[in-house]
Amino acid sequence: MVSDARRTAVPAARDGGDGPHRIAVLALPGVPPFELGIPSRVFGSALDDEGRALYEVTVCTADGGPVLSDAGFAVQPAAGAAALAEADTVIVPPTHAMPELGRGGPLPPEVTAAIAGIRPGARLVSICSGSYVLAAAGLLDGRPATTHWNLTPEFRRAYPRVKVDEDVLFVDDGDVLTSAGVAAGVDLCLHMIRKDHGAAAANRAARMCVVPPWRDGGQAQYIDRPIPDPTVAGTTDTRAWALEHLGEPLSVARLAGHARMSLRSFSRRFRDEVGMTPVQWLTAQRLELARQLLETTDLSVDLVAHRSGFGSANSLRAHMRSTFGVSPAHYRRSFSSRADVGA
Repeated sequence: MVSDARRTAVPAARDGGDGPHRIAVLALPGVPPFELGIPSRVFGSALDDEGRALYEVTVCTADGGPVLSDAGFAVQPAAGAAALAEADTVIVPPTHAMPELGRGGPLPPEVTAAIAGIRPGARLVSICSGSYVLAAAGLLDGRPATTHWNLTPEFRRAYPRVKVDEDVLFVDDGDVLTSAGVAAGVDLCLHMIRKDHGAAAANRAARMCVVPPWRDGGQAQYIDRPIPDPTVAGTTDTRAWALEHLGEPLSVARLAGHARMSLRSFSRRFRDEVGMTPVQWLTAQRLELARQLLETTDLSVDLVAHRSGFGSANSLRAHMRSTFGVSPAHYRRSFSSRADVGA
C-alpha cells in the first residue's frame, strides 16, 4: 500500500516559460479506450485566449511497455512511470484486468511502485472504477470519493475506509478527485479546467468536444429504475423556466404550480429525474450563476447575490463558503478573467 503524505495544492499552470500544466494518464492492462482517451481529448481542447495549450497530456504505463486494452488492441504509451514523477496531475482510468481489486486485493508490484513515484504535490484523479486503484493504494482512506453507482456496494465492502457517495457525478476533495462512470470523467475534466482557468476556458473546451460544460444532478438520474408512466408530466419545462427566473423568489410550491403538480408529486418526480431535491438543485443553479457573474462581470457582491437569487450578500457568502470554502471576493480574485475587477 502506498502511504498518502498529504499533498499541497499544485498550481494550475506553470509560471514563466516552463510550459503548460503537465498531466500523466496511467494506462493499466484492461483499460477501456473511451475512458483512456477522455483526458487527452478534453484537456487537449483547453486553450487560453491566444489559442495556446493550457495542458500537456502524456499517456504512460507502469513499465513503459504497451498494455492490452479491454477492446482487444494494444495501447502503446508515450512514456513509462517516470512521467508520473514529473506530472502536476496524474489521472487513472479504469482497468478491467484486475478483478482482485474488487475484493480489496493488492495492486501488482509494478503498479504500486509506479504510484509511489508520483511526486508530492501532484493532483490525483480517477475516472470511473479507476477509483479502485487509488483506494487499493490507500490514497482514498478517510476521504470522500465516488465511483460508478453499480459498483458502490462492492466498493464499500472492499474499501470500508473510503467515504463513498454514489449520488454525485464527481467528488473534488482538493488534491484528490474522483468521478463516476464513463462520461462523468468528461464532467470532472471540465470541472478541473474551470477550477484551474475559469469558466471561459472550460466553456471553450466543452464546445470543442460538443458536450455541455456542466450537467445538472448526479448519478441518481442514471440508476436503473422502472420506466415512468408516459402520461405523467415531467419537470424538464419547469427546470428550464426556473433557470430564466433564478433572481426571483422560487419556492418549491411555485415550481410545483408551474408544473401543474401537487407539491408532493412534484418533489418526488423532481428527485427521480434529477437526483436531488428541488431546493438542492435551485441552490446549485444559483451558485453556478453567481460564479459566472463573479468571473465575468464587475458587479458588486450585493448585485451578484440579488441577480442569482440569494437575496443578500450575506446569504451568498454563507452558501459559497459552505460549498466552495471561499468568499465571493476571494473567488473573484482567484477566477475572474477581468484583470480590472476589484474585490
